[in-house]
Amino acid sequence: MFSIYERSRDPNYRRGGVKREIFHQIISLENLLIAWREFSRGKRSKPDVQRFEWSLEDNLYNLHQSLIDGTYTTDPYQLFIVADPKPRRIHKASVRDRVLFQAVYRVLYQIFDPVFIHDSYACRKKKGLHRAVRQLEKFLRRTSHNYRQPTYALKCDIRKFFDSVDHNILLELIKKRISCPQTIELLEKIIWSFETSPGKGLPLGNVTSQIFANIYLNQLDQFAKHSLKAHYYLRYCDDFVVISFSVEDLAGLIQKFRNFLDSHLQLELHDNKITIRKFRQGVDYLGYVTLPYYRVLRTKTKKRILRLVEKSLITESSLNSYLGILSHCRAFKTKLSLCYNGD
Repeated sequence: MFSIYERSRDPNYRRGGVKREIFHQIISLENLLIAWREFSRGKRSKPDVQRFEWSLEDNLYNLHQSLIDGTYTTDPYQLFIVADPKPRRIHKASVRDRVLFQAVYRVLYQIFDPVFIHDSYACRKKKGLHRAVRQLEKFLRRTSHNYRQPTYALKCDIRKFFDSVDHNILLELIKKRISCPQTIELLEKIIWSFETSPGKGLPLGNVTSQIFANIYLNQLDQFAKHSLKAHYYLRYCDDFVVISFSVEDLAGLIQKFRNFLDSHLQLELHDNKITIRKFRQGVDYLGYVTLPYYRVLRTKTKKRILRLVEKSLITESSLNSYLGILSHCRAFKTKLSLCYNGD
């Protein structure tokens, strides 16, 4: 029996050396093997991952063959609840499916990431939460002319975003850049494998959900940048912020965002999470409160950490995680409490 490496060099799997389309890039044994390595990093102690790895070559080859002959179907999801800190319903796919999802993500990312705006920060290389917070700080400093003039931040949140993503709209957005029929058929199987209501919903926890979310909300980003001319706009997942020196201009944007989301994406703003804040009062975004000259941790997050300290519930891994969070803001007393508890 060939090894996985020998199989990947077999010209037959490329259908006689025909130039590969997107579908064959996704399902190639090289891509599946790389996807396995990326997916399994940090997970190899888990029993289901170990079982898959025990027959890795056969499992990847069988997955590859099922994709070629069109017999591939997704396995059922496993539901579990995590506290993040509020309860979230995570739907966990099988190891086989998660390897494929990673393979799909690797190819789709290269196709779609170049069309995303610079200031979209979730699940993108060289982006992330802390870069989003730093960019917000730059926007605030720029519009306030180095903290000398008043400036304001409009912050909005989309109600139940992942549960509300419309499958048909998502597929139409994907088809604008992908015309390969086999790829579309595969993406349809992945997208329609999960529903929170008929024709809607993406599962939290899937790597494909990350790229699908950015594809979906790129429409909002383009609207904000090009139609509304919101130069100081940034988004992290379903939370977005616009900065301006005019509170009236920001207030006028709310209904425009609401109308666009409803008519183009079938989404709603979360009414209880729409705020306009003066910079000097502090702009609460992504767990940090940004003020002129410095940044602090969100009060709710700080209180949660201190409660864990009081109850001696801080583990070594959580200690390092919290210290990492606190390293991005002014939090000397909280760090001291954590370190004292850690000793």
